[in-house]
Amino acid sequence: MLRISVLRLLGYSGTRRVSRHYGSGSQCTRDDPQDTRAYFTTPIFYVNAAPHIGHLYSALLADALCRHRRLRVPRTAATRFSTGTDEHGLKIQQAAATAGVAPIELCDRVSAQFQQLFQKAGISSTDFIRTTEARHRVAVQHFWGVLKSRGLLYKGLYEGWYCASDECFLPEAKVTWQPGPSGDSCPVSLESGHPVSWTKEENYIFRLSQFQEPLQRWLRSNPQAITPEPFYHGVLQWLEEELPDLSVSRRSSHLHWGIPVPGDDSQTIYVWLDALVNYLTIIGYPNAEFKSWWPATSHIIGKDILKFHAIYWPALLLGAGLSPPHRIYVHSHWTVCGQKMSKSLGNVVDPRTCLDRYTVDGFRYFLLRQGVPSWDCDYYDEKVVKLLDSELADALGGLLNRCTAKRINPSGTYPAFCTTCFPSKPGLVGPSVRAQAEDYALVSAMASLPKQVAEYYDNFQIYKALEAVSSCVRQTNGFVQRHAPWKLNWESPADALWLGTVLHVALECLRVFATLLQPVTPNLADKLLSRLGVSATERGLGDLFFLPRFYGHPCPFEGRRLGPETGLLFPRLDQSRAWLVKAHRT
Repeated sequence: MLRISVLRLLGYSGTRRVSRHYGSGSQCTRDDPQDTRAYFTTPIFYVNAAPHIGHLYSALLADALCRHRRLRVPRTAATRFSTGTDEHGLKIQQAAATAGVAPIELCDRVSAQFQQLFQKAGISSTDFIRTTEARHRVAVQHFWGVLKSRGLLYKGLYEGWYCASDECFLPEAKVTWQPGPSGDSCPVSLESGHPVSWTKEENYIFRLSQFQEPLQRWLRSNPQAITPEPFYHGVLQWLEEELPDLSVSRRSSHLHWGIPVPGDDSQTIYVWLDALVNYLTIIGYPNAEFKSWWPATSHIIGKDILKFHAIYWPALLLGAGLSPPHRIYVHSHWTVCGQKMSKSLGNVVDPRTCLDRYTVDGFRYFLLRQGVPSWDCDYYDEKVVKLLDSELADALGGLLNRCTAKRINPSGTYPAFCTTCFPSKPGLVGPSVRAQAEDYALVSAMASLPKQVAEYYDNFQIYKALEAVSSCVRQTNGFVQRHAPWKLNWESPADALWLGTVLHVALECLRVFATLLQPVTPNLADKLLSRLGVSATERGLGDLFFLPRFYGHPCPFEGRRLGPETGLLFPRLDQSRAWLVKAHRT
């Protein structure tokens, strides 16, 4: 009877397939971006240790998605982006006790480290939340009250395994035994490898088991709800297994560092329920204003917290009469020289050092270019140097240097495009035609690049978007190398029109590259666009049109003076080959 009543609560009746909640969630995928709001979130990061590159990677993915959307929908009021710190729970309580400080002191110190890192890395969030804030306590306790009023919480005896490191309860099937430090066999989490202990206590329990079918229906009717696809299928597979009710509180005598259960000070709200509600707190919950932002929400999370976001969180939302989030973007982890990052191994990479060593834009580019959400990616210093020198210093920076060098472009302008030298129809012959088949291939690739990049962003494949840009940079360098403008003479009537056309095409390519790189390398892109003389109002994606003169339209940049000299676009990190860049500038 309880199962039927919960289904009715959610809007299901008989064989009816989708409730109004799911309909509104699906609509977000069909709406024109101009007509909808978008709300991007990172996880809130646990403050038991200093931030590492995995935390920064989560924030950069969300930042790039958010920046890309702002370039498509310039109205800043239509986009929000939140991050923050998770500051309650047993781990914080224990870490503070070990350090001999009050929990709030530990939280203040580590939360500040995250805020400083994200500010340094150019994370363009609109809100940074801490779960110790008063506004969050109000939201969590209200959310709890809604669940209770709907009959979805009951008090019962919980007995089973609990992992303090992961702050989660585990069924018997998710526990294994491994030799401990003393050689004795110890129980550990099958998924994380962290130690677990047997717990028996009276807690409040959420009727999670009643949401197995609603969750399955939500996912099957929204195949884009979880991206990449392997994680989507993984969640569906989890939902084929038994879904037991979930303990959502702990005894206050055991866990005092958290939000008390309303009306029962003997219990503290489970840290994950507390943490997940942050996504609502930020947009004004429980005030009515939050409804204008929910469920137009995209969560960016690591794969280790997928179950909490793809099963527990949607079930809790449905229980409270709300829709699941619009999309959940999942990414994998970073290893270091083939090994998992670990304090015990001493191989945790400090992202602040990396931002100093490789520059902010350089390290942003590396993580987003090399990070593939579907599988773990490996970090080592040599890889960073090789990638940044090759793609930013040599390929992109070298291309800019060639096109703006005084010997090749003495007027310092965007030269005119000659349609007789480069006719719009390939295959035409004549004394003035200079364009070759490979040049038309470049124009075709560049014309389709903005749409291709947009599709990659929509599919959470930022690394593929950067790969596509890099491929076109190589093609453009090939175009310049093929026609060698340094061998042409402005004084020669036969050469001048073609020389101007070669530079015009190359500068147009650079303008498109810089515009598309803004979400990933905002400072470098700004430097490049400023050098090209592109104003702040000409940098959006909505009106990005490559080489309009080729298609018979006027080009607003033709004849315009370039911006002032800004030095090297991206200095080489390996100075042993710096002479190549200097050669391109002469």
